[in-house]
Amino acid sequence: MSHVIDLTLDGLSCGHCVKRVKESLEQRPDVEQAEVTIDHATVTGSASADALIATVQQAGYGAELSHPKAKPLTESSIPSEAPTAVPSQLPAASANSNDDDDSLQLLINGMSCASCVTRVQNALQGVAGVSQARVNLAERTALVMGSASAADLVKAVEGAGYGAEAIEDDAIRRERQQQTAQAAVKRFRWQAILALAVGIPVMVWGMLGDNMMLTEENHSIWLGIGLLTLLVMVVAGGHFYRSAWKSLLNRSATMDTLVALGTGAAWLYSISVNLWPNFFPEAARHLYYEASAMIIGLINLGHMLEARARQRSSKALERLLDLTPPTARVVDEQGERTLPLSEVQPGMVLRLTTGDRVPVDGAITQGEAWFDEAMLTGEPVPQQKASGEEIHAGTLVQDGSVLFQASAVGGHTTLARIIRMVRQAQSSKPEIGQLADRISAIFVPVVVAIALVSAAIWYFFGPAPQIVYTLVIATTVLIIACPCALGLATPMSIISGVGRAAEFGVLVRDADALQRASELDTLVFDKTGTLTEGKPQVVAIETAPHINADQALLLAAALEQGSSHPLARAILEKAGGQTLPQVDGFRTLRGLGVSGSAEGHTLLLGNRALLSEQGIDCGPLEARIEAHSAEGTTPVLLAQDGAVAALFAIRDPLREDSAAALARLHREGYRLVMLTGDNPTTAGAIAREAGIDEVIAGVLPDGKAQAIIQLQQQGRKVAMVGDGINDAPALAQADVGIAMGGGSDVAIETAAITLMRHSLTGVADALAISLATLRNMKQNLLGAFIYNSLGIPIAAGILWPLTGTLLNPVVAGAAMALSSITVVSNANRLLRFKPKQ
Repeated sequence: MSHVIDLTLDGLSCGHCVKRVKESLEQRPDVEQAEVTIDHATVTGSASADALIATVQQAGYGAELSHPKAKPLTESSIPSEAPTAVPSQLPAASANSNDDDDSLQLLINGMSCASCVTRVQNALQGVAGVSQARVNLAERTALVMGSASAADLVKAVEGAGYGAEAIEDDAIRRERQQQTAQAAVKRFRWQAILALAVGIPVMVWGMLGDNMMLTEENHSIWLGIGLLTLLVMVVAGGHFYRSAWKSLLNRSATMDTLVALGTGAAWLYSISVNLWPNFFPEAARHLYYEASAMIIGLINLGHMLEARARQRSSKALERLLDLTPPTARVVDEQGERTLPLSEVQPGMVLRLTTGDRVPVDGAITQGEAWFDEAMLTGEPVPQQKASGEEIHAGTLVQDGSVLFQASAVGGHTTLARIIRMVRQAQSSKPEIGQLADRISAIFVPVVVAIALVSAAIWYFFGPAPQIVYTLVIATTVLIIACPCALGLATPMSIISGVGRAAEFGVLVRDADALQRASELDTLVFDKTGTLTEGKPQVVAIETAPHINADQALLLAAALEQGSSHPLARAILEKAGGQTLPQVDGFRTLRGLGVSGSAEGHTLLLGNRALLSEQGIDCGPLEARIEAHSAEGTTPVLLAQDGAVAALFAIRDPLREDSAAALARLHREGYRLVMLTGDNPTTAGAIAREAGIDEVIAGVLPDGKAQAIIQLQQQGRKVAMVGDGINDAPALAQADVGIAMGGGSDVAIETAAITLMRHSLTGVADALAISLATLRNMKQNLLGAFIYNSLGIPIAAGILWPLTGTLLNPVVAGAAMALSSITVVSNANRLLRFKPKQ
């Protein structure tokens, strides 16, 4: 006997995880169907709970039984053709949503390059209970999923040679990050000023005076400069040497290792010449104190400019955080009083007046007002809301005054969920970014090897004095090869792109979705609630001779009164508040309609397939069915006692902006497909009106995913755009799932991208931002690779035969700092990106 088992899932983070778990479960012969979201699975079949849990664990995820007893499967428990949640403008928290998610954010101190990211990430993933760790060099943070304790995570990071602090409260995290960033800018500024204040005069004096060569006359002066340079290295560059030492103790190497080796070698050679000049030929008594000071100064200057630019890149998320006011006005028996937001509880009644920010989610109980929701939805037009309607934290009361009852507070509000999703996406890495990680893991040791080999070649085969050329080559290669730009290339683009998308009402679940979205060529749209308003209306009633329209409407409404299907609501609204007959033996017939008996009549209500299955001839109304279908209306048929009785022509109008948004997508080269359970004639009429290229109609809910598979088998890169529970399998199967924000929570949790505004314009915006972000990421990575690919050979002296000179280590330090600044500045261009309309 079939039964339904509910499982709570752990470790899933995106639509592909959902897809993998679903496929693993449905491959079992004792599983009939599996509905899977980010944190929940409903499995139909004869399999035991233990067997299902083992299957999920074999797929690499965690699972446990949600309910102690399996629920027997009955006919009425099977969902109808396209059940959808009552639309709301924004995704609301569901029972299955991961509000109290198992992620923990750490602030990381001491990271300087991509090699550091690899070390910290490996350290975190080695902690028992960690399912995933995402380390972000641009923000100096780590987002860790799993059950590991904060103490264990901090200990692991410290063991890898870095500092860490666990932050659970967003306000504290933000304050700490701002303090850290501001302190870093100040520190790098004075360190750069100190080092350059010593390095520049020494370099100028040396170039204009004695050309940096040691003589008996200037021996004491240069010794004093050497000691002053050592002071600069300790005070302004001490962090490089401390970090390099920690890396050595952990048997690894980072950017700081290269800086420490390069500047340290230059100073040690110079001080050796200064102290023991007779051990060096006269031509080899060149001093490089100014190089050590200048390199430290330039790299610190680069870090300061980079830190300031990184602060700008997080502005989008900071603006979201600024939307929540610190206090709220609570109204109770004691009157009206102001409370800190942390003390507001669900059920409290709060007051809002013109100019107020909504502090928590809730529903209006009294009054009406206009709300500006632009920062949450991207919708510039204010919305009028009155008693019974939902409002969301972060929106602005533009005009009016209301009382509302709090329903979700703190981390459970829509705004909190959006911020959490944006932060998680900004911490994720696409496939293209993982290439940089793999390279950076071996980059520094390879650079050290190249520096040693290059130095050896110049020592044995270069011109005299060989020791000088050897030192210049080794120092320059070490300095110019620092992989700062490589480590910043991907995360800076992701932070800016995901943040900019949020400002347009587009929520990206992970960075990989951005990369996949940039490769799409086919867009598949659900019809009801996606292309259309999702609010069907009965536009005509045709009846057989033996029944009138009023009688038919009452019988149909009686059958539909227990259904939440959009077509059912249309019939119920048409019937108004009339008293409806009692229905017995009600059954839901999956994908077909409903049945029951009322007033002594056996009734069927549904599509033509339902009547054909029961052997009922539609002949008397055949012509009218075809006529209404050709006009784009959906015919719903009522059969009474085995004979067709009435036809209800129901039309769901296109959204106002659907045609314009689809035309924009056409111009951008996408192939547009409609995927619907509606009949081909009706679907074709809607498709012609909307400008759709291809129609796949008459598809049952469980066939939508198969339709996506067939398109993918044709070599297409497919996005699915939908809003209903029945769209969830297709959203998971598609290369990119895009959920309309007013749809069901299941669809939203399954999709890789969620549109907070229920408008197809958001689809075009999401794809445009994806393309821009990936293009920016490729520019950054290409620039970083070109910089290192050209910089290292030039530093190794490849241009010597043409120019007769070597690259100065000071120039190498300036180039290295400039490469990081260039990457960050290029990523910040995304913050000004505007999709073409």
